[in-house]
Amino acid sequence: MAAGVLYTYPENFRAYKALIAAQYSGVDLKVAPNFVFGETNKSEAFLKKFPAGKVPAYESADGKVLLTESNAIAYYVANAALRGADAATQARVLQWMSWADSELLPASCAWVFPYLGIMPFNKQNVERAKSDLLSALKQLDAHLLARTFLVTERVTLADIVVFATLLHAFQHVLEPSVRASLVNVQRWFLTLAHQPHVQKVLPSVSLCAQAPVYDPKKYAELAGKKDGGKKDKKAEKKPQEPKPKKEEAPPADDLELDEKPKESKDPFDSMPKGTFNMDDFKRCYSNEDEAKSIPYFWEKFDPENYSIWYAEYKYPEELAKVFMSCNLITGMFQRLDKMRKQAFASVCLFGTDNDSTISGVWVWRGHELAFPLSPDWQIDYESYDWKKLDPASEETKKLVHDYFSWSGTDKQGRKFNQGKIFK
Repeated sequence: MAAGVLYTYPENFRAYKALIAAQYSGVDLKVAPNFVFGETNKSEAFLKKFPAGKVPAYESADGKVLLTESNAIAYYVANAALRGADAATQARVLQWMSWADSELLPASCAWVFPYLGIMPFNKQNVERAKSDLLSALKQLDAHLLARTFLVTERVTLADIVVFATLLHAFQHVLEPSVRASLVNVQRWFLTLAHQPHVQKVLPSVSLCAQAPVYDPKKYAELAGKKDGGKKDKKAEKKPQEPKPKKEEAPPADDLELDEKPKESKDPFDSMPKGTFNMDDFKRCYSNEDEAKSIPYFWEKFDPENYSIWYAEYKYPEELAKVFMSCNLITGMFQRLDKMRKQAFASVCLFGTDNDSTISGVWVWRGHELAFPLSPDWQIDYESYDWKKLDPASEETKKLVHDYFSWSGTDKQGRKFNQGKIFK
């Protein structure tokens, strides 16, 4: 048995994964009493066991097993029925768990957290996150059209993880009119919410009743709590002149609750601007057909200060359903949001279900591989092979034409299926 203690703060949706899995598995998993977020997980005793200081964290009853990362903890406390009876089922379960983390989690947090006051509100980022999450949910809705659960005819860890990941979205932003377009997802979510084992952890799940409204006071109040509400005693005695309000930092890509938004300098700013106006090209590409936008690109392109790169996904054998493969592209684009100003890409999927590849043509300022230049850009790029292209070669011109116009085939002759533009 995987009996043990779970260190977490109240209402941590990540912790619900393990707690629900433990109910199904009959595992005695207790929540650590008197846990204070920001204190307990920063203590010397806690950091000795879990150096990253993140929660949820799990310690087995005998102290021999120490785990962090919510999916790993949930998998450890789950029984064979939740994990899958055979290798194929287990792989599908893991596939949905990974999909939840890569496609649902970033978009859900970026949409929900500003309304909860956890992150500063940026309208453009919120709208993009909303679009990304609804796109993923439409695909999930199609998958559930003729299914009760995600993988088998009973609840698996896939259902538990996706359910927990979507919990905040259903509670705070997926209002009735939005849910009406996701009939199958809503039916599946409510089916999970009413399972006896789930209700032992979440006795009642309230769904969002109306469209969310941003309240700037929430973020200010939460920021004050993070600072501990402490004031400098000297400052209290001596009035201070009001300081200009600082601009809010952009949302951090790492959406862990215990980290504050971080500012990062755009590495492109230190590079020569050159003559190529990326914004002008993007407008041309968006408003004109390829017969005009591609010649415009070559007419304006500045090879001295910009470079063109070919990227190819390293693991095509892992690509299954086309919609999930396309979600890999969408997720990467979302996590590279801070790179959009001086970069453009057309990334395409070739082939069909269980026989596809992902590749693309990228353009950005400078001549080095851009991703290592900023920690904000390093999440996905290592899953691709990158090749710098010679802008003067006919081969490059053909690649640019094919990828910018979404035509042609991949190296193995697979036909173009669909593409996505990073701009």
